[in-house]
Amino acid sequence: MAKKVVATLKTGAGKDFAKVYRAVKNAKGSYSFKSEIVSNEAVKTYFKK
Repeated sequence: MAKKVVATLKTGAGKDFAKVYRAVKNAKGSYSFKSEIVSNEAVKTYFKK
């Protein structure tokens, strides 16, 4: 499934979006990664949260 998402992001209107990953700390103290697809303009504000 990831290959399909990446392939569609490279063509057409998909160039306006980026797939971003963020490390999220769990209650136990370990980290997991959360991925989202956001617009290119919103990438910096996504990481400022």
